[in-house]
Amino acid sequence: MTTQTAVRGWRRLRKLERHEIAWLVVGACVCLLLWGFLSLADEVMEGDTTTVDTRILLAFRKADDPSRPIGPQWVENSLLDVTALGGPTVLGLVVVSVAGFLLLQTRYHTALVVLATAASGEIANMAMKNLFLRPRPTIVPHLRDVSSTSFPSGHAMESAIIYLTLGAMLMRLAERRITKIYCIGIAVFMTLLVGISRVYLGVHYPTDVVAGWMFGFFWASLCWIVARRFEKESGVAEERGKAE
Repeated sequence: MTTQTAVRGWRRLRKLERHEIAWLVVGACVCLLLWGFLSLADEVMEGDTTTVDTRILLAFRKADDPSRPIGPQWVENSLLDVTALGGPTVLGLVVVSVAGFLLLQTRYHTALVVLATAASGEIANMAMKNLFLRPRPTIVPHLRDVSSTSFPSGHAMESAIIYLTLGAMLMRLAERRITKIYCIGIAVFMTLLVGISRVYLGVHYPTDVVAGWMFGFFWASLCWIVARRFEKESGVAEERGKAE
């Protein structure tokens, strides 16, 4: 065995080790997110979070008039706009638009992954709302009309699923590290902003939003793991190679 061959073998081994470590870290994070969600759900159903939820909701309202949120009027108007970014209409348009772009780029399997992630997230959201059946907050007046149950927050959960999935896709297309950080940073920022808007508008308890974030991160990560695991079988890897 030549020295050059030995060096190449060592590099492949190091790359494999980094790959395995990365998978272990991602898997551990997924497990932690699921454990955290289940633990929080248990606390919520037992009523142990009521005091904290109440204090935070009231902190966003004026002490002398709970029907009025704190801050100037433009803050309320802005958050009314922001909360729509996590609604089914806007998210549906985003998913369909992205899927259409991918189809035009002949990246059919990648488009299918995006559609499947969004659809499965919506089904999971509906199932959990029907499972927990937590009523909406009545402590403060709602600044937005709502009809479904409260736990977990669908806006927080689905914005996490969609925006993080799209952010991860853009990260893989980007070449520079700073661009990758920007893509995932914007996705996380939008997800957090949507969740905060739900509490500010009084339509969700803070624990609803936290649970939505946790399950959304979990679901997006799980779908990412499945997509990466079956890249060759699904044709995603082949499509990426053609695009490059």
